[in-house]
Amino acid sequence: MAGRLLKVSTVATAVFASSGFYLHNRQLDINDLSVVRFGRAAATTAVISYDYLTSLKNVEYGTEEYMDTKSKVHRRSAERLRDLCCANRGTFIKVGQHLGALDYLLPEEYTSTLKVLHSRAPQSSMAEIQQVIREDLGKELSELFVSFEEKPQGAASLAQVHKAVLHDGRTVAVKVQHPKVERQSSKDIVVMEVLLKAVHWLFPDFAFMWLVEEAKKNMPLELDFLNEGRNAEKVANMLAHFPFLGIPMIHWDLSTKRILTMEFADGGQVNDRDYMKKHGINVNEISENLGKMYSEMIFVHGFVHCDPHPGNVLVRKCPQSKKTQIILLDHGLYQVLQPDFRLDYCRLWQALIKGDMPGVERYSRRLGAGDLYPLFACVLTARSWNAVNAGISSVPVTHSEDVEIRTNAPLYLPQISDLLNRVPRQMLLLLKTNDLLRGIETTLETRAASSSFINMSRCCIRAVARHKRSKVKSWRRHLQITLAESINLWKLSVYELLLWVKGSVMVNWLTALLAFLH
Repeated sequence: MAGRLLKVSTVATAVFASSGFYLHNRQLDINDLSVVRFGRAAATTAVISYDYLTSLKNVEYGTEEYMDTKSKVHRRSAERLRDLCCANRGTFIKVGQHLGALDYLLPEEYTSTLKVLHSRAPQSSMAEIQQVIREDLGKELSELFVSFEEKPQGAASLAQVHKAVLHDGRTVAVKVQHPKVERQSSKDIVVMEVLLKAVHWLFPDFAFMWLVEEAKKNMPLELDFLNEGRNAEKVANMLAHFPFLGIPMIHWDLSTKRILTMEFADGGQVNDRDYMKKHGINVNEISENLGKMYSEMIFVHGFVHCDPHPGNVLVRKCPQSKKTQIILLDHGLYQVLQPDFRLDYCRLWQALIKGDMPGVERYSRRLGAGDLYPLFACVLTARSWNAVNAGISSVPVTHSEDVEIRTNAPLYLPQISDLLNRVPRQMLLLLKTNDLLRGIETTLETRAASSSFINMSRCCIRAVARHKRSKVKSWRRHLQITLAESINLWKLSVYELLLWVKGSVMVNWLTALLAFLH
């Protein structure tokens, strides 16, 4: 094992030496050189691997000392990985952000450390931004805009957004791609693939190749801003019946593959409770509406916005109606769910909500989990196996359950890696989306609210009924399916009403009791 690691270290040293000689002869930005980016990544991989091999070698497995030592190694390794992402930027930051969102799939030391990458994205200089606009739109900034703020509203791994004013007075947000990202992304993905294979060679239980496969598929889509604009328009039309949802309008005449100009929308991030309190925004209403949107996207339409981190979901009081509004941004990454997959996923969630264990096993197996279906159910719901058995809608989330899951998750990392390599690729982005949404609910303290399960159930009923209707020709059978759908939806509405009445009575009783005691 040490011999294998020595080979990796030797390669990293040779790469650094050759890159230093190259830079000495040519005046180039060190971060633009693929050989330097690879060398930095290889060196970090070697150091992390060596740390795991040596630090845990002489510690008895399963002891308190072992767990403590392993936690410290996790933390050191996560910090090295974070520093690598910040140094190599671009695709590395994007993948690091993805890893940081995988709560309950990775050790807490990794997710908490990598989450900071959302605020560590690089910024392009104003000269670079002007050059991209000049190349793509063929005009100078002054010809296109009355004003263009030099300081970006936000910078991400692939692009940054500037506020500007058009000559007709409309305020817009201009998203401009970092100039070197597209050129570097394909090479960076190859680097990650090589290094992940090397790590898998050293540690056979480590099987994260699914991460590279996802990056290969999704990165070209995220780098095409015209695709992002089309996605934005599609989801705006698809969810037009939700008055609380706002999608910025695209200005196609000022958009290219590397530039996206859209209506400017301001607001607070969806996890900013202080902003909501200051502006009189109901946290429960936001959480419920977020659940409605995503249930509709996942179960009914199978077209899912897969990057709902807090910076991409804003909340505000609509300037015109003064009603609470959710603004959904960054439409570069969507997952299209195949009909059969979507129906199995619907039925699995129905089984999970009811505690129908034969259904949980049946549909988990159909989604590729195999004998790992109990682990799959826990990963999907972020609930303990006891809660899954009882039906997740009937068992409230407790702090002790969260601690139990976080403590046990690292013990099952090899099985989780195996599971993620088994399930369909469509499932991976859904798991990421679930984790991001759960993170928002945890911050808002609305986790596992009954309204979220009711909205999910409602969408699942509609989706399954629509599928059944598409398969029958008899008008009588068609009517039976529609009637059954209406009855099931009515039952849900009655249940929702009873919950509301129960809650109201309890509130009134507590108020009266407190007044009496006072």
